[in-house]
Amino acid sequence: MTNLVQVSPRSTNLYAVSSRVDPQSRFFRNGHQGGVLWLTGLSGSGKSTLAVEAEWRLFRQGWQVLVLDGDNLRGGLNSDLGFAPADRAQNIRRAAEVAKLFAQSGFLVITAFISPYREDRRIAGAINGPAFHEVYVAADLAACESRDPKGLYRRARQGQIPEFTGISAPYEEPLAPALRLETARQSVEACVETLLAYVEEAFRLEPAMTAQTASER
Repeated sequence: MTNLVQVSPRSTNLYAVSSRVDPQSRFFRNGHQGGVLWLTGLSGSGKSTLAVEAEWRLFRQGWQVLVLDGDNLRGGLNSDLGFAPADRAQNIRRAAEVAKLFAQSGFLVITAFISPYREDRRIAGAINGPAFHEVYVAADLAACESRDPKGLYRRARQGQIPEFTGISAPYEEPLAPALRLETARQSVEACVETLLAYVEEAFRLEPAMTAQTASER
């Protein structure tokens, strides 16, 4: 499915302002690269649980880290959007742009969005480039429905929530995610440990490189 998204500025006479602090300088100061861990999966798969726990542990280790949660953004920045495919596409595009700003400022951004359509996730990846890492929080519909922490599946089955992913709207699984977390088979602790190990491998800078670069600047 292809969802049309407005990505070109409608305003004219725009002049981008460049910062005197480049992203690499921020990364070296932090000791890690900025980037985006894009957690995608069905409602109830465990995205927010894993994101919040990983954020807490990384923060305690000195990382610049931030969670962007779908419900939180829909309560503010994206409060004007519904759940039709075009609205979902716009929701993800805006979230990806916000994530990019934080990643360029040196943060590791952990997102928690259902983001059900592959094309929308592709656009999010294109916005963020190599900094984007798709993480599939894999739990089948039966497992997510059995948890139903917010009572959403029950209400969707009763017809109270239209266009609900997994019930009346599709979810397109990632074809080649950077990381797959099996939350229906493994504990939260095990999945968090796997996620943190991936973060260390993908984003941590070597101490020697950080010290050398800092002395040269």
